[in-house]
Formats: sequence, C-alpha cells, structure tokens
Amino acid sequence: MKPTLIFDYDGTIHNTIHIYESAFRKAFQWLVDEGYTAEQSISTERIASWLGMNSREMWNSFLPQLPDQVKNAASQKVGDYMVEQIRAHEALWYPGAEKMLDTLHEDGYQMVILSNCKVAYRQANWEIFSMDRWFDGFYDCESYGFIPKTEIIGRLAKHLQKPYIVIGDRAADLQCARACDSYFIGCRYGFGVEGELEGADVLVDSPGEMYRAITKSI
Repeated sequence: MKPTLIFDYDGTIHNTIHIYESAFRKAFQWLVDEGYTAEQSISTERIASWLGMNSREMWNSFLPQLPDQVKNAASQKVGDYMVEQIRAHEALWYPGAEKMLDTLHEDGYQMVILSNCKVAYRQANWEIFSMDRWFDGFYDCESYGFIPKTEIIGRLAKHLQKPYIVIGDRAADLQCARACDSYFIGCRYGFGVEGELEGADVLVDSPGEMYRAITKSI
C-alpha cells in the first residue's frame, strides 16, 4: 500500500518569498507610519526565515512588544496583500513542482497539504492553482486555532491512510514527521537555515528529485 504524502506548502511547493517579502514590507511600513514601531533595515534573509512559522509565531518573534491587536492588524494586512498577489497570478511555484505532482498523482499516491497558513491564503492558492487536480485536502493552521503542526497532524492522522511520508523545508515539518512516526523528506531548496533539517531521512535539492526520494523510501 502506497503511503499518504503530507506536503508542506511554502518553501516546498510554493516559492513564497516572491509575494511574502513585498507584502511584509507594506505591512511593516504601515506599522512605522502609524507610530507603532521605528524604521529599521530588514534583510530578505530575515524575512525568509519567518516562512514556515504561523503568523502568531512570526510576530511574537519579530515585534513581541506590540499589542496583540496591532500584531493581528499587521498580520491581516500581510495576508490580504499576499492573497491579492495570488489572485493576480503573481505567485510562483518552484520549477518542476507541477510535473512532480503530476507524476505522483498518476502513480496513485494520496496527497494532502498541511501548512502554517490562514484560511484565505489556503483558499486563494487552492483555487488559482487548481490544486484539486492532485490533492485530497489542504489543511491550514488557522482552522485549528494556530496550534503547532505536531498537534494538527495528530488529528489528521485519524483520517489519512497509513503509512505517511512528510515532506517540508523547516524544522516544524521534521517535528511533524516524528510526531506521527513517519519518514521525512527535507527540502534544502526552501527557507530552512543550515542544519535545520538535520535528522531528515533524506534531503532533496529540487522538486525534480522528489519522486525518486519517495519511491526509494518504500
């Protein structure tokens, strides 16, 4: 029996920095203009390091001193800006991602997405990329009250066919795999930092390497 493939989305399929950086910078400028924080230089590398966190974790890491209502407002602005770009067809998937998904789907794998994202973001991507061509479901952390992926996977596992393979680019994805006692494929081309995927069962450097990594694991 083929395993269920549990994919992360940002940094695994979607090259998110292309729309996230501009959305974040607009929201940050709003915070500065409104007097909530001082202007500062923020590198692309630092912005990319937040991809894979849920929005609460990101703002608590970046500006923990802000009142929750301000963090929520800034988070909403980032999300709205990103959804606008997705619906304008400005979001980009990694080269080879669609071909990889076509091959896996044709080979009979059940595939789902588990992402630290919001509902509106999930819906926009699902619709614009016609993701129902490949995936049986796309699960976002907002629908689960922003609890960690390691807890969400415990709920999903009751409804997914065993065994599982978890695929992602951040430590949270590796932890998710271990929480459900599954094989883990780490994506070095995503947004993780050096050493973050240590302990992965196998590492890949592009979506084009994914099919071989999956078939070798079973």
